[in-house]
Amino acid sequence: MKKLQTILVIGMVLLFTTTAAVAKWDPKLTTKCNATIAEFKKSDSGLSTFFNQAYGYAVFPKIGKAGLGIGGAHGTGAVYKHGAVTGETKMTQLSFGWQAGGQAYQQIIFFENQKAYDDFTAENFEFSAQASAVALKSGVAASTSYSNGVAVFTQVTGGLMYEATLAGQKYSYKAK
Repeated sequence: MKKLQTILVIGMVLLFTTTAAVAKWDPKLTTKCNATIAEFKKSDSGLSTFFNQAYGYAVFPKIGKAGLGIGGAHGTGAVYKHGAVTGETKMTQLSFGWQAGGQAYQQIIFFENQKAYDDFTAENFEFSAQASAVALKSGVAASTSYSNGVAVFTQVTGGLMYEATLAGQKYSYKAK
């Protein structure tokens, strides 16, 4: 059992630290991100304030997450500055602890100011997984504020996950 866990950890580390080279921008990603933005705004019209006032934001149309003792999550999205796409971002999460299941969710990270945006695009951005994330439901945006220049909203799209874990997320950025 211990050997299997070691192999899984090594496999996940390799999977999540290896990034494929992207030759050119994928316009389908922009389409998916714009659809995600529309879904979030439909779920809570209060998010329009965040979109209108934020310096920038990162949109992840789909993040897949799974675990059984050891888990991980990964997703690809687009980064926006003043409403225009500036590049691609990838989120990687590794978790340890009691967990079982799989889940898919969408995520939007708002950057209140240039410093928060610059920290993200310089890849100086990581935090405890979902520690600061707000599950999106109607009206929640009105009572949500930035923490250290960042506000994170998530919306589950499928699956079921039970967990009591320690986890960390790391984000990478590649300019368009």
